[in-house]
Amino acid sequence: MGWLSLAIWTPIAFGALSLLLGRQGQQNLVRWLALAGSLIAFLVTLPVVFGFRTGTAAMQFVERHDWVERFNIHYHLGVDGLSMWFVPLTAFITVIVVIAAWEVITDRVHQYMGAFLILSGLMIGVFSSLDGILFYVFFEATLIPMYLIIGIWGGPNKIYAAFKFFLYTLLGSLLTLVALIYLYIASGGSFDIATWHKLPLSMTAQTLIFFAFLAAFAVKVPMWPVHTWLPDVHVEAPTGGSAVLAAIMLKLGAYGFLRFSLPIAPDAAHKWAWLLITFSIIAVVYVGLVAMVQKDMKKLVAYSSVAHMGFVTLGFFIFNDLGMAGGIVQMIAHGFVSAAMFLSIGVLYDRVHSRDISAYGGVVNKMPRFAAFALLFAMANCGLPGTAGFVGEWMVILAAVKFNFWIGLLSATALILGAAYTLWMYKRVYLGPVGNHHVEELSDIGAREFLIMALLAIATLYMGLYPKPFTDVMDASVQNLLQHVAQSKLR
Repeated sequence: MGWLSLAIWTPIAFGALSLLLGRQGQQNLVRWLALAGSLIAFLVTLPVVFGFRTGTAAMQFVERHDWVERFNIHYHLGVDGLSMWFVPLTAFITVIVVIAAWEVITDRVHQYMGAFLILSGLMIGVFSSLDGILFYVFFEATLIPMYLIIGIWGGPNKIYAAFKFFLYTLLGSLLTLVALIYLYIASGGSFDIATWHKLPLSMTAQTLIFFAFLAAFAVKVPMWPVHTWLPDVHVEAPTGGSAVLAAIMLKLGAYGFLRFSLPIAPDAAHKWAWLLITFSIIAVVYVGLVAMVQKDMKKLVAYSSVAHMGFVTLGFFIFNDLGMAGGIVQMIAHGFVSAAMFLSIGVLYDRVHSRDISAYGGVVNKMPRFAAFALLFAMANCGLPGTAGFVGEWMVILAAVKFNFWIGLLSATALILGAAYTLWMYKRVYLGPVGNHHVEELSDIGAREFLIMALLAIATLYMGLYPKPFTDVMDASVQNLLQHVAQSKLR
């Protein structure tokens, strides 16, 4: 079994074990088992990081075995510079979520831990799949544990939110399945994604395939105007669910554009790039404005996520190396920063049981250590230089200016809007005199919460101060993808 298989199946195996042991009422054992499983799963991703060869666009750590031989479906795994970082990132966020839930989740602990561990393995499977059907199976399977996480451990309207999440993403994905079957037939019976990349297609076929993929990936990102499910889901989801959703699951859609839409239908991608750029700019500007008027902290950060992901798709569809690399860097950075923002809201919610901004005030007086971490994450969310949030946004803005000055100018307004709504929230929640007796009774974060915040702070600062290891990994693959997309495949 290769390292990628271990990264996929280790958390799934520990998740299944947690479900089995939990039936015997051994909740503490389940917590330690989940922590051990998530840590081991993270450790097995490290050989992928340190063994990855930069300077080549070739797939690495490739595994290929027969799966459904009759239909030429294979268990085919591998990573390149476009996908490699998402393997350790997923495992890292899973460790954080398991620790964050240690004392907070007291109901059905075994199911909660099991769902997150299984979800972690499935998401790594999405980033590693080189077979179309294998990708689709992992992509769709992630809906099940996330649906249960929202529906069981969510807020008062959890059923509505879970159903909306499931319905939006499932309906979008059905057209993708049709596109996969068409490509299977057009390629003479292959589900190999690399084979599809070389397949000549008519403009009509490319356009239909492009929009079929768009239906699934735009919903998952989510892009404006199909983003409306995200704020509802974030508000109702438990803290861990929001963290994983923002940090990893939104990236599945953006990754789909890189692996499917752009290389398989390059002519259609160029033709319809104006539409994707328009949606992205609206997400950056309009959704940023919507974030400014939110009264619920989770909703504010949810809309902020939509705006930040608008940067990602903008970077992809302006077709230059700086923009595409910037989009991928933004995906990784958003993984750290959005998880930190939602976990910070979770720390306050666990104590006061309110997400309303007006329910707080002067938190820094009672929780100075926590407020310091929250300030760092708020600055990263604004795109402050020296933090992870700055690198990707700055690369995309530079690329956008190079592509078109006015698009660059519009995208740059996101820095102003991001700073406005994030600092406004920080000021109202953390600064000033103590707002009420609930805040007066607050106590600062303990060792467990400090550990979570410290790990995310180190990651945020490391990526902001020294992004070279991240960009070096993806450079060759980005260049290769751009060369690939520049070649017409019209037949």
